[in-house]
Amino acid sequence: MTEDTNTEISEQPKAKAPERPKYRPTGPSLGPPGPKPTEKSMNFLPSLKRLLGHLGPERFLLTGAILLAIVGIVMNVVGPVILGAATDVIFAGFLSKLPPAQVPQDVAARLDIIPGAGVDFARLAQILALGVGLFLIASLVLWFQGYIVNGAIQRSIYRMRGEVEAKINRLPLRYFDKQPRGELLSRVTNDIDNISQSLQQTLSQLLTALLTVIGVIVMMFVVSPVLALIALITVPVTIVITTLIGKRSQKLFVEQWKSTGELNAHIEEAFSGHTLVKVFGRSKEVETEFGDRNQRMFKASFGAQFVSGTIMPSMMFIGNLNYVIIAVVGGLRVATGTLSLGDVQAFIQYTRMFTQPLTQVASMANLLQSGVASAERVFEVLDAEEQTPEATGELAPARGRVAFENVSFSYEPEQSLITDLSLTAEPGQTVAIVGPTGAGKTTLVNLIMRFYELKGGRITMDGTDIASVPRNQLRSQIGMVLQDTWLFHGSIRDNIAYGRPGATEQEIIAAAEATYVDRFVHSLPDGYDTVIDEEGSNVSAGEKQLLTIARAFLADPALLILDEATSSVDTRTEVLVQQAMSALRADRTSFVIAHRLSTIRDADVILVMEHGAIVEQGTHNELLDRRGHYFDLYNSQFAGAIEVDDQADGQGGGAPAAAVPAMRR
Repeated sequence: MTEDTNTEISEQPKAKAPERPKYRPTGPSLGPPGPKPTEKSMNFLPSLKRLLGHLGPERFLLTGAILLAIVGIVMNVVGPVILGAATDVIFAGFLSKLPPAQVPQDVAARLDIIPGAGVDFARLAQILALGVGLFLIASLVLWFQGYIVNGAIQRSIYRMRGEVEAKINRLPLRYFDKQPRGELLSRVTNDIDNISQSLQQTLSQLLTALLTVIGVIVMMFVVSPVLALIALITVPVTIVITTLIGKRSQKLFVEQWKSTGELNAHIEEAFSGHTLVKVFGRSKEVETEFGDRNQRMFKASFGAQFVSGTIMPSMMFIGNLNYVIIAVVGGLRVATGTLSLGDVQAFIQYTRMFTQPLTQVASMANLLQSGVASAERVFEVLDAEEQTPEATGELAPARGRVAFENVSFSYEPEQSLITDLSLTAEPGQTVAIVGPTGAGKTTLVNLIMRFYELKGGRITMDGTDIASVPRNQLRSQIGMVLQDTWLFHGSIRDNIAYGRPGATEQEIIAAAEATYVDRFVHSLPDGYDTVIDEEGSNVSAGEKQLLTIARAFLADPALLILDEATSSVDTRTEVLVQQAMSALRADRTSFVIAHRLSTIRDADVILVMEHGAIVEQGTHNELLDRRGHYFDLYNSQFAGAIEVDDQADGQGGGAPAAAVPAMRR
């Protein structure tokens, strides 16, 4: 691609613009700028409704669980009446031994006392057996109900994790540029785990607690309407206290999980940049920042747990007060013969059964609030703006002709980066892109990969608009080697084979030999089976880069993008790799981003970019002859070496410009 080969360069404004948003230090934490987490309390009920909506696919099982819970609760609430009947049998047997004159007639009639009969142990055994049987069956039914509910919850959380994973794959690169990694990891791990625990600990218990309250209220009115009305006085008091405490604690739970995300983001950044922190002696600052964030998290967590924790003792106090009132009034009614002793005993049990689930509901409110606070943070990820929908076009096996047609792009709407840029790369050409940092070099190849969408114009591959085909289909035709290497935890063989799943052992070894990976693999104890750890610390930076090149070599793409692909290898290896890259680039279009200009002398065309515009183009020798921007860049890289050589020869500081023509070779 030269000036007479379909390359069109448009005049563009030279407004300074960043190459792409990058992480920048933000004080001692060295953290990237990101969106501020919400500081307002969530709208609890809509968020809870949406969270429960994730249980929708389990509605039939949950309906069955509700029916089982009803059966179990009915058996449980009938139990105190049965035990009360057993108490009446014992009490009647005791009174039957007394002289008839000492037993009030109304009491004798109510308990059906037969003078001198004593305790009817046969009847007592029947009653107790019935009670034990009911309690045993109720326990089994409620256990099975809990099993169903917990299974439904875990399957729902499983689907939620899948939704988040799928959502992350649909999010544009712009989202990750602005989102601290630790914060995002906290949302998709800690927050989802907290949702799971909150639902698991509350949903089943909450269901049984509410059904217990309803069942107990019914039975209390059956036993004694007067005592039932006294017991129900505590309900509005409970609701008021729970509401007041809940509103306060909800804000604190939001702050707690926000602080958790910020602390995780700081830890992730500090640990991933641990070497850099040590090199610059910033350990104290990092520790101080950690201490500050940890203190904020402590205060938020302590406040949330303390405030929500006051619900339980408040409910216990109300329950105990209610118990005392019921015991006094019930005793008076027994003394007057209005109630039997067994009825009062049953009612006291119902009082406990009534206040206990209310206390459980109140204590579970803090867990539920914590879970909903985490759910909102997960929903923020699920609601994030996605990349444009996938197109349905088809891309034929590419020959590698790439054309930019009046392309415009900017990372920020108010700051233009590329405006009306046009160029064409023919099949088999090697196009080198050079320029100062922030000129737009990486942006150009990111647009080819569709990591970002254009603001105007289009990019075509073999005449097909790349925006009209699915991204995966487009990227399957492109191989990319970045300056920042990425290897996953696995063997060297697996990391190379990542470029083309299903590749044979011979193809993997051939790619390794072509890129000089084979040379150092044999020095490792396990050869190609050597497992690379998560940080890749058991291989050098240069070896990691060679592995990524071997991966691209194995993929055999139609279009190759090299972004400073040899920046981490030594000079001798770089020469060998350049030869391998030349073989890799044969018969395919290549875009090469380079800062070391000595590596791109043989490129078919060199594009010099500044401020998002192509300011020069041509071959290496043509650009040197023009003595323009490329001449200045090239000269700046070799001037120091030339001056040193001249001084060693006794010539003083020779003019580097005079040596440039000789360096063309």
